[in-house]
Amino acid sequence: YLTTLCTTYRLDSVVAGQTTDLARVQALCAWVSRQWKHNGSNTPRKSDPLSILEEAARGKQFRCVEYGIVLSGALASLGIPARVLALKMADVETRKSGAGHVLTEVWLRDQQKWVLVDGQWDVIPFLNGVPLNAVELQKALAENASGFTVQSPRGTTAAMYSRWIQPYLYYFDTNFDQRFGTDTIPGALMLVPTGAKQPTVFQRKYPLKHLTYTHSVPSFYAPPFVN
Repeated sequence: YLTTLCTTYRLDSVVAGQTTDLARVQALCAWVSRQWKHNGSNTPRKSDPLSILEEAARGKQFRCVEYGIVLSGALASLGIPARVLALKMADVETRKSGAGHVLTEVWLRDQQKWVLVDGQWDVIPFLNGVPLNAVELQKALAENASGFTVQSPRGTTAAMYSRWIQPYLYYFDTNFDQRFGTDTIPGALMLVPTGAKQPTVFQRKYPLKHLTYTHSVPSFYAPPFVN
């Protein structure tokens, strides 16, 4: 599946000439961001990268969820470990709509860390030149840290992105099984703030199933199996 994704969309050429993991991730993020315009109401027929890209080529527009899925698949097709990451607001159980955002986290081998990549906004956040994962971004924004910037070829500014993303940085969850093109095993890990409720429903009516809850940031950010 991943070989087909890579060859069909010539993803090797997208990252040609890039010499670091981060530069390759930036190039792929920019490519994914250009494939369609965001539309928060549309869903694809099938939720896998090839199917989404095929529909986008016919003019369909999709949600943040689909940017996260396609970017994760594109990275994996080039041998870069990645995972789809769902962010949820503190009132995820009671809010009627807009309680979540979906993006990607990627494992940078040369830096030995997970890094947030937002395909919808074409953004990677940094603090003093170091790329951040979602929890590090949460901390930087909560502390109004100096040295916070974003890298965004689209022109998204740090101020714009921080205002928009901060309310979503409360609960974090990601599936254990991140494969494409095959049946996957249900199950996800959710990082919950100490003392916070463990949510079981999304936006009043969608059950949150097969979750394992943790307060441990090191567990949530353990290196991938393929290191």
